[in-house]
Amino acid sequence: MNKDKKRFLECLSMQYPTIDSAATEIINLQSILNLPKGTEHFLSDIHGEYKAFSHVLRNGSGAVMKKINDVFGDNLTSSEKKELASLIYYPIEKLEYIKSESLNTYDWYRTTLYRLVSVCRTVSSKYTRSKIRKALPNSFNYVIEELITEKKEVLNKTAYYEEIINTIIEIGYADKFIEEMSNLIQRLVIDHLHIIGDIYDRGSGSHFVMERLCNYHSLDIQWGNHDVLWMGASAGQTACIANIVRTSLLYDNVSVLENGYGISILPLMLFAMKTYGNDPCTQFKIRSKNSDASEIGLEMKAHKAISIIQFKLEGQLISEHPEYKMENRKLLHRIDFANNTIELDGKKYNLIDGNFPTVNPDCPYELTDDEKEVVRKLRYAFVSCEKLKKHICLLLNKGSLYKVTNNNLLFHGCIPMTSGGEFRKTEILGNPLCGKALYDSLESCARKAFLSVNEVERKNGRDILWYLWNGADSPLYGRDKMTTFERYFIDDESTHVETKDIYYTLIDIRETAEKIFDEFSVKGENRHIINGHVPIHHQEGENPVKCGGRVIIIDGGFSHPYHKVTGIAGYTLIYNSYGLMLTAHEPFRSVGEAIKDCTDMQTHRVASEVADRRILVGDTDNGAKIKETIGDLKELINAYRSGEVRQNKHR
Repeated sequence: MNKDKKRFLECLSMQYPTIDSAATEIINLQSILNLPKGTEHFLSDIHGEYKAFSHVLRNGSGAVMKKINDVFGDNLTSSEKKELASLIYYPIEKLEYIKSESLNTYDWYRTTLYRLVSVCRTVSSKYTRSKIRKALPNSFNYVIEELITEKKEVLNKTAYYEEIINTIIEIGYADKFIEEMSNLIQRLVIDHLHIIGDIYDRGSGSHFVMERLCNYHSLDIQWGNHDVLWMGASAGQTACIANIVRTSLLYDNVSVLENGYGISILPLMLFAMKTYGNDPCTQFKIRSKNSDASEIGLEMKAHKAISIIQFKLEGQLISEHPEYKMENRKLLHRIDFANNTIELDGKKYNLIDGNFPTVNPDCPYELTDDEKEVVRKLRYAFVSCEKLKKHICLLLNKGSLYKVTNNNLLFHGCIPMTSGGEFRKTEILGNPLCGKALYDSLESCARKAFLSVNEVERKNGRDILWYLWNGADSPLYGRDKMTTFERYFIDDESTHVETKDIYYTLIDIRETAEKIFDEFSVKGENRHIINGHVPIHHQEGENPVKCGGRVIIIDGGFSHPYHKVTGIAGYTLIYNSYGLMLTAHEPFRSVGEAIKDCTDMQTHRVASEVADRRILVGDTDNGAKIKETIGDLKELINAYRSGEVRQNKHR
């Protein structure tokens, strides 16, 4: 035995000091390998739509109702099943409604508790007792374990369970018990959650989504381009900050900044009133649900003010980083201010809006003193926001640009490619990189924005987060350019076009998918690429399943504006012990309807891949780790028996 191996086994012996303790752990781990794999839930492109997101988490994309059907079959009517599902999704709110309708009788409580116990017993059946105990609420852990665990030593089980249920009701704890049981069912139905990017964007509840994820029991996140924009802003990247403030104003979503994170845009508002007071700013309309004309008018001025600031900051950034090759996004110096035109690709276009009071034609990208002060105050507000720091910390700790798990490759956007099907090389980090090396280097650079002790590395990291938001070779953006300026100032819609990366065409070809699998070392017979970012036009017949089932695009479609385009509210994916199930969702109506009328988010299965046998923990990545641990423990036992490592029976 070499020194390193002996040192490792001696460290392991501190946790398992005797042959008996190591052998017991081997038996426990071996039993786990033969349990069915837990259910993985894949969501993407939440875009700040908290209510729809929350409902999908609560119903497990239909997994809760499936369990109810499995347990009760035809023994309950359809309406009874819907009532039970509604209670599991929203226990507190549903109980309030039940009481308001005077339906909370003794018999109702008794029947409901029995039904919840039956569902909970089924959803917990694939887990070890140890894992269930960790999930149990502290207040009722013993009682719930008694109810959902088979007790062979109890002769009259019916009387035993009945006595527990009756006592819960009699002492007035039924409501609290229902709440805890419902939350436990939600938790046990989904073992692990994958968020494949774009938590943030135009919706009004991004901060609520992040707070919910901070408290979720098991998850990972693949960063989307909207997420890295907020990461950059939190790190103090001013172009990222300007983009966030601009889009918040555009979608009448300032409440996320001001109420969600306590970030005031008052300095911008005051500057806009002073600078654009007589400018109607008609090109900077607010997509508003608010009818207050005076408030909208002020927001339009602020919208224009921050847009001009953004174009200046981005111009400075592009000049600092010629390696980004984004000169075609520096547009202010191309304006003919005398004639109110701009030249793009050799063609002149008239500008719809020619009022640029803060732009110096000789130095168009230089901020005025007032603009600098606005940027300084906004930057301070972002970098000093503790709640935002907490949420970005979650993105850093649980997130990455991509993840390989259980034969699946997860990423938000694309793999930049050439028309010939090769990985496209880019020198945005100095050296030519492509494929997995590009992803790894970009992630390393992005993390340095927060973790490096070198200020140059921190700045480069902040700037690369902006590039990931909108760069032509960004695997998160996946388009040749972001035409923000053109959409505001040029009528000709041909200038608004953002061409998608050729990846989205090539990914339907088997050779492309296989090339990507091999590049990222995705093993196994049933390998999949799972990504989001691009809405699937369901009503036009577009299929989210590409390349013969090897590629699955699950843009969640949570964002309301996309519903008219896609025809549905997007897709979610479930991967359980029986295989993969892709589900399409109808738009979520409201929490009120879900409680009062028991309406659920209507779902229908789009595609499925059924395993030829039930998938066990031993077949998963976690199973492979458990097998390694078992191997290590067997080596430790052999070392104990040979005397190379001593047992410590007195610990």
